[in-house]
Amino acid sequence: MIPRQYAPALFGLILSGSMSLLVSGISTYRALGPVGDLVSHWTSAWLTAWLFAFPVVLMAAPLAHRAVSLLVSKE
Repeated sequence: MIPRQYAPALFGLILSGSMSLLVSGISTYRALGPVGDLVSHWTSAWLTAWLFAFPVVLMAAPLAHRAVSLLVSKE
């Protein structure tokens, strides 16, 4: 089991991985169409996207939390 202190980083890893997988898959398919080596192109695009997405998610998450707290009523 992973210690609780790593929860934000693990959340960012999972979120950035899943979102970059989805977006790179759609983008790769739209750019190339249903070609035979689509999966290899998708995998390459995904790993590149994830490399950038993970640190961006870690930096953007606190800003997003702050923005949400400003936009949501405090009952």
